[in-house]
This record gives sequence, C-alpha cells and structure tokens, in this order.
Amino acid sequence: MRVPVVRNILEVNDRIANEHRALFKKNNLLVLNLMSSPGAGKTTLLENTIGHLKEKLSIGVIEGDIQASVDAERIIGAGAAAVQINTGGACHLDANMIKEALPAIDIEKMDLLFIENVGNLVCPAEFDLGEDYKVMILSVTEGDDKSEKYPLMFHEASVLLINKIDLLPYVDCNMNKIRETVLKINPHIKIFEISCQTKEGLDTWFQWISDHIKR
Repeated sequence: MRVPVVRNILEVNDRIANEHRALFKKNNLLVLNLMSSPGAGKTTLLENTIGHLKEKLSIGVIEGDIQASVDAERIIGAGAAAVQINTGGACHLDANMIKEALPAIDIEKMDLLFIENVGNLVCPAEFDLGEDYKVMILSVTEGDDKSEKYPLMFHEASVLLINKIDLLPYVDCNMNKIRETVLKINPHIKIFEISCQTKEGLDTWFQWISDHIKR
C-alpha cells in the first residue's frame, strides 16, 4: 500500500497527464516517452531518428536533465524543435513539468513529440506524462540483468531498444537472456536490437514510428 503522500502526488500527476493525453489526441500527435539509465544512448538515438524522419515529419523534443542544456542543443542541431527542462536534482520528469514546457513548442504543427526523460531506471516508470508509448533504451554495456533489477521499467514500456549491439564482442552480455527475462515481465513488448553507431537495426525502429504516426 502506498503511503498517502505518494498516492496523492501520483493522483495529481495522473490528472494532469490525462489533460495532456486529451490535448495530444486533439492534435493527432504521437508522443513517445524515452527512458533509460544515463549513457544508454537516448540523445544519439534521437539525433539519428530526427535525421531520418525530419523531411517527412515535424518533430519536437522535450529534454529532461538535472542541469545544463547540452542535449537540447544537440537536438536543435539535428533539426528538431526542442525545449529544455532542468529538474534541479529530481530524478524524473512529471506531468506538471511537461505542462510548463508545452507552451514553448508548437504542438499544433507537429506530427511527433519525444520526451527524453532523465536518465534513471526507477522513478520515470511511475509517472504518466500523457504519452502514447513508453520506450525503454538499454545498452549492452549495462549487462543482461537490468530487467531483473528494475522490472517496473520493462513492464511499463511498450518498446525496448537494445542499443550498442556493435559492442557485443567486447562486453559480457547475453542477448538471449535479455529477451527471455524481458518477455517474462512483459510478453507484449516490442524489442529492437540496434546500434546508433553503425545504424544496424535502426530502419525497423524508424518504420515502427512511421506506422504509428496519427496524421
């Protein structure tokens, strides 16, 4: 049972998230919440995705970091609109933070909005932001036991991107173990094996996005 203060925080968050969901639906906007540990490759994935899709789609990104604006600058450089949220120490984005950021981007003209969450394998999974799908990114350099240690992240995600597969010859990571343990937690999750460095597997990710665009 959740203690009352935590329950109340999540209830308020969910109310705001539902307002976002209605707004996104009204604008036929596909919204993806990207979650991972620090260094798994969220921003590099976004740069690749924006570079491939920007001629076909209008793309925006809400960048969440504890401090600084380095990632938002990279996103703008890749060709997408971006707004930065600095949490000042908070380990996740919540719906109210997204509410404050939305006026800074023109979602009425967008087809696709990414929310790049703060690098963390615990808190982000608990907070609904009004997104259509939660997308989990796991780097092979993190090993093959993350789903056992942080099952909620994998349970809540609709998509798992296993990144940096070009490094498999050099790290201790069993891909079959990852797939087996993740699918036990979430049998409906879609898994892509990718490398943002070599571009291997990215076409299947790009196609998944294109298949889910609403406009």
